[in-house]
Amino acid sequence: MDAMRAARTAFAAFALTVLCTAPLPGAWQAGAAARDLTPPGPIWLAGYASRTKPSESVRQHIYAKALALRDDAGATTIAVTLDLIGIRTRMADELAARALKELGVPRERLLFNASHTHSAPVPNEVGTYASIMGPQREAQEKLIAAYVRQVTDQIFDAMRTAAANLKPATLHFEQGLAGFAVNRRRVGHREYPSPVDHDVPVLAVRNTQGGVVAILFGYACHNTILADQTIHGDYAGYAQASLEQRFPGAVALFMQGAGADQNPLPRRRPEHLARYGDTLADAVEDVVRGKMKAVEGPLRATIAFPEVAFEGPFTRERWERETRSAQALTREHGQRMLARLDRTGKLPETRKYAVQAWRFGQTFTLIALAGELTVDYALRFKQQFGWDTTWVAGYSNDVFGYIPSRRIWREGGYEGGEAFLFSNFPGRLTEDTEDRIATAVTRAVAALR
Repeated sequence: MDAMRAARTAFAAFALTVLCTAPLPGAWQAGAAARDLTPPGPIWLAGYASRTKPSESVRQHIYAKALALRDDAGATTIAVTLDLIGIRTRMADELAARALKELGVPRERLLFNASHTHSAPVPNEVGTYASIMGPQREAQEKLIAAYVRQVTDQIFDAMRTAAANLKPATLHFEQGLAGFAVNRRRVGHREYPSPVDHDVPVLAVRNTQGGVVAILFGYACHNTILADQTIHGDYAGYAQASLEQRFPGAVALFMQGAGADQNPLPRRRPEHLARYGDTLADAVEDVVRGKMKAVEGPLRATIAFPEVAFEGPFTRERWERETRSAQALTREHGQRMLARLDRTGKLPETRKYAVQAWRFGQTFTLIALAGELTVDYALRFKQQFGWDTTWVAGYSNDVFGYIPSRRIWREGGYEGGEAFLFSNFPGRLTEDTEDRIATAVTRAVAALR
């Protein structure tokens, strides 16, 4: 009898050990890392064509940050956030190839999002900035090329470090609100509607002791508070820094939403950086310290590259006509198009467009879309897939220009197509752009469900 009792006791102890050490359903592992992208000296800043000289000082350091997640199925997924104006396909493809080869992470499980700060260096070739650099162009081209190589390595190092430091974790999701984004198209056009997206989606990552390891959060608004010669992450950089002070040891990662037609207003004063940064950080902190939904796995992921089309015609006569325009911007665009036509023999009529979606168990879906996404897209997809369970991010994987909704396309203006005069693309996108993207998003979300 004593022997039987002892055996039962031993078995119970063994079973308790197994239960305590085995992964729980929906268990996660997570790791986060940050790398400083601040250039060592003066360099041309992106975002404003009015600048006539390189940066003069650093107001705040800028970063690449990575959050690696592994679900209970063993799949590793990495979100990368960048204090840069954007990321182009070439850099994203290079990083994705390295991630697959060295980390075993497939393309659909790798997401790049840029905060779109206008106070960081040009992150790719000089391109359309060449015409305003004047005699400084040659020196800046070398500086920017070296900076791009350095940044690419630093981004990958953040990814590799985050993936190497995976530890047991819990994930929680909820949304807050912040109200400083204003629909900027109403400035000068008060007859226009003024849709905004004030949601602040938050994914909080905690260790097994309950400490906050990482906070991934979003907002839909341009990072355009200042237009001087200083380097910083704008309100998003200040929000991240504020959160990392409030949650010591945590990595705060900002994900830009569909903020292409949104500005922080009022703006242009240095004190607005901390003011709006703290406002956003307050909203995030309220969510993290409040009641959040537990996130279970698995994390399902998909990515597709449908095409969007540029508006024609694509004839030499069109570009020659542009070169005779009274508007300098139009003339310069026509000259660039003719030069490209002479160099390559044709101009692109379509472009691949990145549509990515991640579904976190049954809790929420993150939809990440390329380009400078206007707010109508976020409102449309939240209504379609669920206001409380849908997170829409623009500026993801390939930031090549404005992505107007059908409404904005018909209204015209800067976001409606005029911004492409600054680019190396033929012109604005076609009227059916929203339909093309919506079809691809619907398919992506359906595949995850």
